[in-house]
Amino acid sequence: MSAKTILVIGTYDTKNDELSFLAGVIRDQGGKVLTMDVSVLGDPQQPADYSKHVVAEEGGSSIAAAIASGEENDAMQIMAAGASRLTARLYLEGKFDGMIVLGGTMGTDLALDVTTALPLGVPKYIVSTVAYSPLLPGARMAADTQMILWAGGLFGMNSVCKATLSQAAGAVLGAAKAVIPPDFGKPLIGMTSLGTSALKYMVTLKPALEERGYEVVVFHATGMGGRAFETLAAQGAFACVFDFCTQELGNHINGSSVTAGESRLTAAGLNATPQLVAPGCYDLVDIVGWEPVPEKWANHQKRPHNRLLLNIILNADERIEVAHAHAQQLAVAKGPTALLLPERGLGEWDREGAELHDMAGLTGFLHALEAACPPNVTLHRVDCHINDAEFTDKALEIFDGWRADGRVAG
Repeated sequence: MSAKTILVIGTYDTKNDELSFLAGVIRDQGGKVLTMDVSVLGDPQQPADYSKHVVAEEGGSSIAAAIASGEENDAMQIMAAGASRLTARLYLEGKFDGMIVLGGTMGTDLALDVTTALPLGVPKYIVSTVAYSPLLPGARMAADTQMILWAGGLFGMNSVCKATLSQAAGAVLGAAKAVIPPDFGKPLIGMTSLGTSALKYMVTLKPALEERGYEVVVFHATGMGGRAFETLAAQGAFACVFDFCTQELGNHINGSSVTAGESRLTAAGLNATPQLVAPGCYDLVDIVGWEPVPEKWANHQKRPHNRLLLNIILNADERIEVAHAHAQQLAVAKGPTALLLPERGLGEWDREGAELHDMAGLTGFLHALEAACPPNVTLHRVDCHINDAEFTDKALEIFDGWRADGRVAG
């Protein structure tokens, strides 16, 4: 096996010792190193493989412009834009196998942009003084980013930060050696769901679709999973999507931090990817279970899922808002879009006789969504529960029809 090359990015004017230590550990473990300097004011002790001037120019600017801005934030955004574009280009050219960025808040801000410039499956590691902190928004996290806290690393080398840096160096090199990249040569289907205690259709659909020659990837629709799903859909990775758990959209419009962002339920449609959609668990909003419950939910029924997640049960008016949000997002779709509406429930907890069963609330939601359904969407009412065999049978019937007339590849 040929040696793997790791791209090491940082401000070599102020963090040369730490970055050089990282590179040394990678080399000691049999790896190769490329260096990229994202400094602005100072110069590195040794020239980097990609200088700060090259980085700034890649972003359509210059170091002189960064300095002239007079603001650290403006200067670092110039470097972030250049580093992102340069990193993406170098990867496409086959220059490296994995990437690691080191920094404080400035370097971490840049690192978030750089990691999102790389495809899923490329090892990407951030060593940060603010790793896992509330400062880092989920919206800016690449789906497969790895991160470690740069403990004791604010000013100068010591045995504590060496422990962190050596782990990080070993982790990114090990990932580069071990990674099996996604195989996009086989037609891929993206599917969303929650765990089987709530939604069960994937248990039947996954093997049925695999028998038809597809690889099926199921995303856990709890914020970051939806972000990964939307990212791949935007890249055209899927031959078709079965987006049957859209609860993240309700989370987002209700201000929950458990969100996949404002673009949820749009990427496949904008990319003209055929999509089957059902509003699984539409009646719930997930909030962080260990934080104080916001006042707006004080009088709502609640269901603790675990110590991390608390389910808020939406009232009738809020469910109608969620219905309208679905219609608005689906209206942008440019490809075949089927909206399936199971009339007997959209989550295991809202079946007849279950703890969250609310037939009036379900009926109001379905009527509102049907009334607001945009003309580019074909609506299918199904007289069953989302977890019933009749639902999966209908989904497969639609999918097979699309395959037969060439709307779905494979």
